[in-house]
Parts: sequence; C-alpha cells; structure tokens
Amino acid sequence: MSHDLSDYRKSYEKEELLESNCPENPIELFRNWFLTADASEMVEEANAMNISTIGLDGFPKNRIVLLKKYTWEGFIFYTNYQSEKGRAILNNNHVCLSFFWPGLERQIIIKGKAEKVATNLSDGYFDSRPDGSKLGAWASNQSEVVTSRDELDDSLIKFEKKFEGQEIPRPEHWGGFIVKPVSIEFWQGRPNRMHDRIRYCMEKEFSWKLERLAP
Repeated sequence: MSHDLSDYRKSYEKEELLESNCPENPIELFRNWFLTADASEMVEEANAMNISTIGLDGFPKNRIVLLKKYTWEGFIFYTNYQSEKGRAILNNNHVCLSFFWPGLERQIIIKGKAEKVATNLSDGYFDSRPDGSKLGAWASNQSEVVTSRDELDDSLIKFEKKFEGQEIPRPEHWGGFIVKPVSIEFWQGRPNRMHDRIRYCMEKEFSWKLERLAP
C-alpha cells in the first residue's frame, strides 16, 4: 500500500514571534500562549501535551497526557508510577514535553527533568477527581497485558464494592510528576517555511538565555 502525501501544503500566516515581544522568563510566555489557546474555539484541549520518555527497552516513546498545573518551577501531570511511562521516568528522568495547537500555528517544546511531586499535592489533586476516575486508578494496572475488556470491568466492579460508602484514598502507586525545564522552545508558523523559533535555555542561578533558531 502506498499513499503519497507530498502535495499536502499549508501556508502559515497568522502571527509572528519576535525577540522584542519575548519576556525574560519563558514561563510568562508559556502562560500567554496557553491562555490564548485555552480561549480559542480552534483548540479543543489546550492542556493536552505529548510526553516523550526513554523506555526500559532503550526506545523513545511518545504519548499524550494532560497538563494539570504549571508554576514558575515547572509543569505537573499525574499518572500511575508503575506504568510504562512512570517506570521509564523513574529510570531516566530526562523527558520532553510538547504542545501543538495547529489552529494557532503554534507549538512549544520543553526539555526537562521530571521528579515526583510532594505527596500532599498528589493527595489534593486525587481528592478533586470524580469517584469514577479515582476507582480507575485502583482498578487498572496501567500498561500491563490483560486478557480481555471483561477483566478490566470486573476489576472496576471489585473496587466499587470495596470502597462503597466511603472516601476513596489515593493509591501509593499513583501521583504527580513535575517537569522542571532546562529549555523551552516556542515555534510560530510563518510563510515560506521561514518559521519563528525562539528557544530559552536555563543558565546558572536560574537565569534564561534567549536564542533564535533557524527554521
């Protein structure tokens, strides 16, 4: 089977990204871009981000997760620590996050180091989740091979019965990671593939160096 995509073309002409419009701290620029994406009707889930890890098998792997909080320190998401993703991060905490908002012709690429958040932060977020999501964290041995969908459904029913009529606690194997950035690149589509690429790199004493990259 062959399907030639070489004729697919799009001209990017909506915005520009100039050094004169870039703040000293990239988190401020991230916030501005995120708020624009979140308010845009062309973006369905502004907080959906790709995370790339190096697996225990030595291969990189990408998947989409949801950003749940960002601070001056970094970017927080939650997962099962025993999942393929969680074990990969605990083995090698160098990760890459990326956001792609095609309706705005923008993407952001974040290289950083991931570490577990404090348990009280994981507890607080877990408590805010719907009961169904809480039960799912107990019922699913994330990334493990299962025999059928029925096995998953039966596991969910088991934990529904176990926690019926009581508060559902956070499993110890479930919690948050914060990705502390070492570089953040902002990409704005421009005509003729001459895109704007501005990269911030962390330097000593937590200062940021701003550079323009060729498209």
